[in-house]
Amino acid sequence: MSRSEMDALGWDSCDIILITGDAYIDHPSFGMALIGRLLEAQGFRVGIISQPDWHSAAAFQKLGKPNLFFGVTAGNMDSMINRYTADRKIRSDDAYTPNAEPNRRPDRAVTVYAQRCREAFSGVPVVIGSIEASLRRIAHFDYWSDKVRRSVLPDSKADLLVFGNAERAIVEIAHRLAKGEKIADIRDLRGTAFMVPTGWLPSEEWGEMDSTEVDTPGPLVKHGDPYAMEDSKQASGCATPAAAADGAQPIRLLSREQRLAVRRDKRAHTVVRLPSYEQVVSDPVLYAHASRTFHLESNPGNARALRQAHGERDVWLNPPPFPLSTEEIDGVYEAPYARRPHPSYGEAKIPAWEMIRFSVNIMRGCFGGCTFCSITEHEGRIIQSRSEDSIIREIEEMRDKTPGFTGTVSDLGGPTANMYHLKCKDEKIESACRRLSCVYPDICENMNTDHSQLISLYRRARAIKGVKRITIGSGLRYDLAVRSPEYIKELVTHHVGGYLKIAPEHTEEGVLSKMMKPGIGTYDRFKQLFERFSREAGKEQYLIPYFIAAHPGTQDEDMLNLALWLKKNNFRLDQVQAFVPTPMALATTMYHTERNPLKKLHREGSEVVGSVRSGTQRKLHKAFLRYHDPENWPLLREALKKMGRADLIGNGKKQLIPAWQPAGTGLKAAAMVSRQAKEGQNARPAATGRPLRAGAAPQRTCARSAARNAGNSFGKPGSAPRKKRTP
Repeated sequence: MSRSEMDALGWDSCDIILITGDAYIDHPSFGMALIGRLLEAQGFRVGIISQPDWHSAAAFQKLGKPNLFFGVTAGNMDSMINRYTADRKIRSDDAYTPNAEPNRRPDRAVTVYAQRCREAFSGVPVVIGSIEASLRRIAHFDYWSDKVRRSVLPDSKADLLVFGNAERAIVEIAHRLAKGEKIADIRDLRGTAFMVPTGWLPSEEWGEMDSTEVDTPGPLVKHGDPYAMEDSKQASGCATPAAAADGAQPIRLLSREQRLAVRRDKRAHTVVRLPSYEQVVSDPVLYAHASRTFHLESNPGNARALRQAHGERDVWLNPPPFPLSTEEIDGVYEAPYARRPHPSYGEAKIPAWEMIRFSVNIMRGCFGGCTFCSITEHEGRIIQSRSEDSIIREIEEMRDKTPGFTGTVSDLGGPTANMYHLKCKDEKIESACRRLSCVYPDICENMNTDHSQLISLYRRARAIKGVKRITIGSGLRYDLAVRSPEYIKELVTHHVGGYLKIAPEHTEEGVLSKMMKPGIGTYDRFKQLFERFSREAGKEQYLIPYFIAAHPGTQDEDMLNLALWLKKNNFRLDQVQAFVPTPMALATTMYHTERNPLKKLHREGSEVVGSVRSGTQRKLHKAFLRYHDPENWPLLREALKKMGRADLIGNGKKQLIPAWQPAGTGLKAAAMVSRQAKEGQNARPAATGRPLRAGAAPQRTCARSAARNAGNSFGKPGSAPRKKRTP
């Protein structure tokens, strides 16, 4: 991180310099450390510039000119989610910065850092990665500017973009550049994107197809009548005798295997052209179509290359990377990490480090496919699990090397706590599958839901000398857990610290269908097993449910029904989260276009999804989740009256809020209601054509996926430090 450290190592220069928006913590949950140690193991000299002052190029020159390339990342989180709340207000702290100091990274950090690298040393290749680059690799809706923005590639002027689990790609890039290959010639790596001329193809074997052949947004272009006798040159598709004599081939009969091989080869050499940036900016249907096509082409087993025009050039995306094997991922996580922040930070506290200090990442990926979550777009749906031996060794190393360890392991998890070693029962089926979720609308019959390997891991980890307790802090898929009561018993008996966080997200089927989440009945079944096994263990333990306000497709009545469910079940939520449209998520497409990309799209007759946008409506939806807070009562009373549900105002057990107001409370909400009445404000019309009632709830996004599973630089997923939900 400094010239003095380079001198101590005897380095006159660095081969690769990594730029990050986070503090440098040498721990595998932080992407710069993971990529840095990986490249170090390959023999490269790696420098890291952490949270540079981006106002000039000087901070980017402090380690000198890299011999091979700059690697640029915003950090473990998207810089916009890191800096702004769901209401677009600047956050007062940054969990990835010493002493949580805010404003230590710029907006859209990947673009700014890449441009500064160019200024610092022109001609040095720039490779961008991380969750921020992954989620902006094509044209995308940007919530913070409320418009569709270009791919980050033309904005950053980077040479290559690396997305997803990029260990293989980044290592190969380094070796090929070290051998003298030009970065402009590196065009064949999975998980990379780059700019090309409009007509460019990798070779003569390649062909191009329009995305409307993958999914039809309609209306289709009307084709000519093949039987119409027009120009004699076009009148027949049959070969003339002269043509037959001039090289026509006889028909060959192929076996099924041969036909499949031909189809696979053709597919592997086909690029799908998405609607251009200019088209998706002005046409919501084409934006939704591009989003749907992008997600259909996300399985590395069958995904094709994609291209999207941006002006006179194209963004080209190679297919996603293949998942790492267990042996490979073990090697990545067992590098010689110091497992602590860099010494230059002294005694400063870094909240993200404190949060994951005693946790261990056991897997990557998530096949849940929740539409508001960014894990799938970044890490993919195929689970990559570490071996039990590797995890045990890391726990032992943490016990021996991490300062302050007292015997408690805070988490054995990842994006989803209980997907460890769960995968499709058949690799051929998995490689051909194009489902957006393996568990919605129900768990796929081909999905293995056996939790026995996870149970074995828990038991072995508990037996490690010096380990007194292990809690599970990662999110849990309760629809999978109910398939394995033995797992729930193991979890509840040994690994719940009084409270278990769980995310049903909503109670209403209409909203849940837009989230691709299971019905609330599945949560009820999990709750019964949780309470039963807690009683049998003699423990008083509770579920803490999380819910999303203002998700696309949510009506005021949906939030009211959720509030009534919360009151009936005696839940009083301390923190609630409003939907935040993260780039490229399917729910973001719903928010922006008011179309449903989960179904085939047509210009006429496609399902319309209501979008919750106004600040007043967003506040109302959040207020329903905190119905018990007197500060929200004036807003809720006004809304209930307009909804024709004034019967829910009163002091009865079946009523939601009281008619009386404690002195000194609800002043902001009352002022808002008064201001609305004076100004005659109404929320904008809903997608159905009905005006949303004044005070209707705003839309909300899940910053949880980006915060908890942001993935690390260059697409390393893993158990990125989990942030608390935004109050």
